[in-house]
Amino acid sequence: MREQIIGLITPLSAVIFCVLFLVIWRRGKMDNYVLAFAATYFFFTVGFTVTHLLDTASSYVFHLTQFFYSLSVASAIWGLTRRVGQPPYLGALLLVYGLSAATLAVAVAVSADISSRLIIVNTGYGVMYVIGLMSLLNAHRREAIDRFVIFMHVLLAAQFLIRPVVTLMFEGSIIASEYRESIYYSVVNLSLSIISLSSALVLLGACIYDQMVAVREKAELDMLTGLRTRRAFEQDVIAWLEKAKQEAVPVSLVVADIDHFKAVNDVYGHQTGDNAIAEFGEVIRSTIRDTDIAGRIGGEEFCVLAWNCDGAAAMAMAERVRRRFGDRAIEGMPEDHRLTASFGVAGRDEGEGYGRLFARCDAALYAAKQGGRNRIVHDGKMDKNNVVTEWRGEDELRAARA
Repeated sequence: MREQIIGLITPLSAVIFCVLFLVIWRRGKMDNYVLAFAATYFFFTVGFTVTHLLDTASSYVFHLTQFFYSLSVASAIWGLTRRVGQPPYLGALLLVYGLSAATLAVAVAVSADISSRLIIVNTGYGVMYVIGLMSLLNAHRREAIDRFVIFMHVLLAAQFLIRPVVTLMFEGSIIASEYRESIYYSVVNLSLSIISLSSALVLLGACIYDQMVAVREKAELDMLTGLRTRRAFEQDVIAWLEKAKQEAVPVSLVVADIDHFKAVNDVYGHQTGDNAIAEFGEVIRSTIRDTDIAGRIGGEEFCVLAWNCDGAAAMAMAERVRRRFGDRAIEGMPEDHRLTASFGVAGRDEGEGYGRLFARCDAALYAAKQGGRNRIVHDGKMDKNNVVTEWRGEDELRAARA
């Protein structure tokens, strides 16, 4: 009886972690990967309790334990891979579980010795973690906390694959009815307690880190467009330009400005002007890639750093933004009125810093404005093929509104 009470310490601590992750998910309004961490500890608690309280000589106990532990592992992998934007390979996990469950059924049917059962189920868990590890290693994120998560994943996979074999080498066969009195069961209780605690601390650290990043990014985002503020944009761009220099990756800068924006404010009011800025920001966000950086650097002026992108490709991206924005209706303006934008593009030269690159790009934008607006100029060389019908001027706007 005392051993059973002591054995419940592990699932009780898992329940605490489950509740803690639920609170973080709900109160912190975090992504569903935190909810998956809570599910991980819930299923772990159920699986451990089944083994600890039910008769281990029963044929269904190991099947129940394997089912809930597998759900726990799958939940952890789903949450961890979702956190870094990687696929969880649920199909592969389901295949591993199915093969392990089928093999376990044969082992349960042919022998009361549970040594083979332990190797089968633990090997299944270990292979699942290896699959999750392969997905995590493909993620672009490599912050310190991400490396801790990967290291934790390696340890989890290793202990599931190695621990049963090593322990059984010393103990030999184990009869199902004597499982809780075995050395292996004591080792399992100890190792699961340590793993549960250490994994929870790493996952909590990841959640806290992500929340801090979210708060910081929210403070660094322009409230009207959802893009970076000028200060945040320039800080990130300077860091990424240094990275591009070290990795010899081509990058380009695009500066954009909404045409005749002063006329919009004067004729339709500042709220309509804000609507135009928000719309342009949304077009940029929906057009650029995840690897690109965009920011609002002035009233109606925007800037994008295109990663692994030469000047020609950056011009193509700017053209997509120009066309899409030109097709958008702006709330507060007549339905048949459209706004346009001008763009300056410059590819980074070797050894060039942000200041010089931006100056060249800004000069290209000025050339686009002087050349008639609603066009793209690459590093001072005008691309006249990108000219379309211009938006009405200020005088026509006032006449239309009158």
